[in-house]
Amino acid sequence: MILGRWPGVVTVEQVEGWDEDFREYFLGFSHWFSRVDIRWRALKYLRGLMAPIERRNGWTLAEQAGDQTPDAMQGLLCSPCFDRDAVRDEVRSGVVAAIGDPGGVLIADKTGFVKKGKASAGVQRQYTGTSGKVDNCQIGVFLAYASPAGRALIDRELYLPKSWITDRDRCRKAKVPDEVEFATKPQQARTMLERAVEAGYRSPGSPPTRPMGRTRACVSGANSRTSPM
Repeated sequence: MILGRWPGVVTVEQVEGWDEDFREYFLGFSHWFSRVDIRWRALKYLRGLMAPIERRNGWTLAEQAGDQTPDAMQGLLCSPCFDRDAVRDEVRSGVVAAIGDPGGVLIADKTGFVKKGKASAGVQRQYTGTSGKVDNCQIGVFLAYASPAGRALIDRELYLPKSWITDRDRCRKAKVPDEVEFATKPQQARTMLERAVEAGYRSPGSPPTRPMGRTRACVSGANSRTSPM
């Protein structure tokens, strides 16, 4: 399975097998894309993310897919033709099915995406470890599942600073729904931990997190609501 550990020596046959596994894995949740063109655009997008290219953005992913402009790739990200949360849930289930282990743990952490403009949702000058300084960036909070068999991301939340939440006109221009409320990064981490628990994750102990997420509420909340996976 492509999500497991790779062997030390890789053969052509194994690489071809990975491609077949990848297509099979994608088809497992492709039904959440309501249009065929969006579905196969998503497949190209994922291939681009795994491609050996130096930077990954709309332009480079488009070039990798053979497109002349990034319009189609950017259109995919804001398309109403797929259920993002349903895809997330399918991916999480697939990850656990592939690398699930009694000793598996959940890991919450944040990362920054340095930006040049001011239109991207959540962007402002704030500290990010990506550049090691206060920078114009977005901050994402992520949840990963890790076990002896491998590791993979299973959930995400975009951090929206108070300066954004209190400016609803700006939020609407960035396609942020009116019902989205302010949440701290630890609160976002807890929300994702709770989603994993509701999906059946059982923690063997306190879930490891970086300082942004290792709050008493996060840990106690995850440990107090568990069920076998």
